Amino acid sequence: MKKLLSLLLLPTLLLGCGKEPDAPTEKSAVSTAQSASGQTAGQLANTFTNPIFPNSADPWLEYFDGNYYLTTTTWTSQLVMRKSPTLGGLATATPINVWSESDLGRCCNFWAFEFHRLNTPNGYRWYLMYTSGVAENLDRQHLSVIESQGDDPLGPYTYKGSPMPDLWNIDGNYLEHNGQLYLLWSQWVGDEQTIWISKMSNPWTVEGERVLIVRPQYEWEFSGRKVNEGPEILKRNGKTFMVYSASYCNTPDYKLGLIELVGDDPLKVDSWHKFDKPVFSKGNGVYGPGHNGFFKSPDGTEDWLIYHGNASELEGCSSTRSVRAQKFTWNDDGTPNFGEPVAAGTPVASPSGENGPLITTVQGTPVSLVSKADNSCVVSDNNGSISVAACEDTNAGENTAVTWSLDYTTNGNYRLVNSSGLFLTAGAAQCDLDKTGELAALPWHNQLCQQWQVKPHLLGWVTLVNAQTQEELRFANCQEPKPKEVAKSVDDIPQFVTEKAACVQWRLQPEHELAITSIQSGRAISIAANSIVPGSNIEQREWQNSVGQRWNITAANEGYFYIQSSANTQLCMAVAGKSIVPGSNVELAQCGEDYTQWQVEFLADGTVKLANRKSALVLDLAHGAIADHANFAQAQWLNSDGQRFQLKSIH
Repeated sequence: MKKLLSLLLLPTLLLGCGKEPDAPTEKSAVSTAQSASGQTAGQLANTFTNPIFPNSADPWLEYFDGNYYLTTTTWTSQLVMRKSPTLGGLATATPINVWSESDLGRCCNFWAFEFHRLNTPNGYRWYLMYTSGVAENLDRQHLSVIESQGDDPLGPYTYKGSPMPDLWNIDGNYLEHNGQLYLLWSQWVGDEQTIWISKMSNPWTVEGERVLIVRPQYEWEFSGRKVNEGPEILKRNGKTFMVYSASYCNTPDYKLGLIELVGDDPLKVDSWHKFDKPVFSKGNGVYGPGHNGFFKSPDGTEDWLIYHGNASELEGCSSTRSVRAQKFTWNDDGTPNFGEPVAAGTPVASPSGENGPLITTVQGTPVSLVSKADNSCVVSDNNGSISVAACEDTNAGENTAVTWSLDYTTNGNYRLVNSSGLFLTAGAAQCDLDKTGELAALPWHNQLCQQWQVKPHLLGWVTLVNAQTQEELRFANCQEPKPKEVAKSVDDIPQFVTEKAACVQWRLQPEHELAITSIQSGRAISIAANSIVPGSNIEQREWQNSVGQRWNITAANEGYFYIQSSANTQLCMAVAGKSIVPGSNVELAQCGEDYTQWQVEFLADGTVKLANRKSALVLDLAHGAIADHANFAQAQWLNSDGQRFQLKSIH
């Protein structure tokens, strides 16, 4: 207890590269970080340009818990989501497959994903609705809905059903009105593509009559074909609008139209007033702008339009479409004013509040920061003060927490966010270069000093390098352990690698029960048949919240981990037969020896690599499969999607 008290009295942690605590800051490292960012004091860019990235039709975007989440049409059997704390950062965000499908009745030609946060008896859940069809053609395109386990848009997800599996229907969206949930969609009637509505008994089931409420009726809706599709709901000041896409997407005249809900019953045609002129059309070198969505700026003061467009009037509705975003305003009569498409390459000011100050929780991997020197943890309080304490005692302290949310920022860096929504920052507010040796938990200001590189070292340990100062995290007055306290097998130490001081080495300890999902398939690492016995096979399955899909990742020795079954923490993920041969199977075994231990490496793209301690080979999804029951074995590192994972809290 005396040691704990002495550590708690320290006012701050220090950054340093193995130097004594009073060593001066390396100004050259700061200068290098500034030059790389192009901004003073580590401030990241506050503009972006359209298009944000190519081949990204039918975009849907939500800003939630400090991040933008974006989906676009894939044309494949996989649902891809990107995540970034900045809008412009979506251009380089890692694409994560949150869902995949091998059922031939709904497997293929994925279009137009939308995800909506709805309140359920079990709390808030995300419902991701998408259009898909059969393997052979596009004649059986229909909607399907998947549901998140918790409040993370990245899932994991469970398939819930199709509202209308036997009817051609696309572009699904929800309308919540007077406590009732409705489904909006588009389907063909003769030579017209029309918009329909129906009540829902839950987010994947329609009930009662299905009503055609909107059909093409104006000349500007007839270009190429008579089309009304992509109904999107926009609400403000008690008014409810439906913004839809008109004309054929294969023409440069694809555009947006506007409808207002003027009656009390959305199921009545005369409750909807259709405006006779388009509200967003081609211009400034942007052709076919449409299939849109809406989102608020991080501070909630601005309204933004997300849509796709083409760079040429000769481009149609295929992979040439690219995602674009711009702010819009409101007319005096309460209708939206979208203006004209912003020309490609024109700098656009980032959404208001993106550069903070922002206090927010984030959806990331819950971790504690454990020092190699003495197994103490970095803790924070509600006021932003940082200290060091024994890991097992910190959660008992009032207004203090040991757990941080580790959140990828798209540029090779991570953020560490405490339970109060404050971010681990080097230096005082605004990245004070005279105080880079100090640490605090502060509101988000989109600064490099609030971002960290996770760099693997020996024996599973990592260093945490500040993205601005390029200095390694250590705590004040850290005492190096005696050599016998860090004794290790010579077999574990590669030649020609310089050992770092223990005070700058950390273990990123995952906390709580976790789902481990493949970024190739979106499916969860699972124990076959939920058979929690030694020798049971490790495979992937759709998330079902079963006992065989819940894992604890606990410290083994050095920086390595056991990946334990939550149902029996004596059993761990292991390599069959203690093998070091590529292709050897992965199964459950009694925890203990090195073949049951894993390095959990947080990669520079925001994903996780799992490497077996004994063999140094990585967990590998057989053939990059997306189907249930695909097997896991160990393999050489190929940097494939089948070898990269996400750790998702199910706490």
